[in-house]
Amino acid sequence: MITLAAASASVACAQTYPNKPIRMVTSSAGASTDFTARLIAQSLTGELGQQVVVDNRGGSVSTSVGIVAKAPPDGYTVLIYAGSLWIAPMLQQVPYDPIKDFSPITLAASSPYILVVHPTVLVTSVKELIALAKAKPGELNYGSSGLGTANHLAAELFNAMAGVNVVHVPYKGAGPAINALIGGQLQVMFPSAGSVTSHIKSGRLRALGVTSAEPSALAPGLPTVAASGVPGYESVLMIGVFSPSGVPAALINRLNQEIVKALRKSDIRERLFNAGVEAVGGTPAQLAASVKSEMARLSKVIKDAGIRAE
Repeated sequence: MITLAAASASVACAQTYPNKPIRMVTSSAGASTDFTARLIAQSLTGELGQQVVVDNRGGSVSTSVGIVAKAPPDGYTVLIYAGSLWIAPMLQQVPYDPIKDFSPITLAASSPYILVVHPTVLVTSVKELIALAKAKPGELNYGSSGLGTANHLAAELFNAMAGVNVVHVPYKGAGPAINALIGGQLQVMFPSAGSVTSHIKSGRLRALGVTSAEPSALAPGLPTVAASGVPGYESVLMIGVFSPSGVPAALINRLNQEIVKALRKSDIRERLFNAGVEAVGGTPAQLAASVKSEMARLSKVIKDAGIRAE
């Protein structure tokens, strides 16, 4: 139970917050999470009157995420990260718990993947791809940006729900995998919308469906995989904002309000959209529910497919 004294202290803290710079930890520079973080940080700096500094951390998830998990719960260190935050613990030992060690603030942005094939694969719909894969089990290959990555799991979820066996070929990054697909070494892939739009328009790749639950403006005119033969299928990139657990609720609410306000600005929404992601915004409870739902769904896929990190 929260005492009156504790509640009063929390409110007083929120009224003086922030009185020093805020550090926003994210992944390596150039990623969609980094771009999202920089737009939010720029807006918050103007609104809060304190510098919000983006701290890029490359390397393993454990390194960047661990910094935030161990940071003081004072609202001056936040994390903006995608699905590897909660996927990594299902693949390997990590020094944090994605639920217990973090407090959700808001879902900042999301982006669907696009099911694409090489033009030599003679299918024009998801149903035709499924029929071909069932007629030739183990003969089609799909590429990913590495073991346990989001687009790897999107494809394995498709395998499981469609009842097919398209064989995984991991690459060191999405770029090399897309190049292999364009070159004909692969037949199928689930890349992010922003990474293949130009290749679809040029005819180098053929798009069959978008992985979001509803049609996406990032893939205009493209049907969902769910409505095209795999009912209930959904797999999207989620970029969330979190703090260390234990941050006072008043500070979580303040950060939520300011970040959601930033995500509603037309220029930020436009710049994110042009980069291949859509601004979202929402409550801490909504982000928490989304993470738990993703973990429940993907844990079965990971277990059934025997996926482990390298």
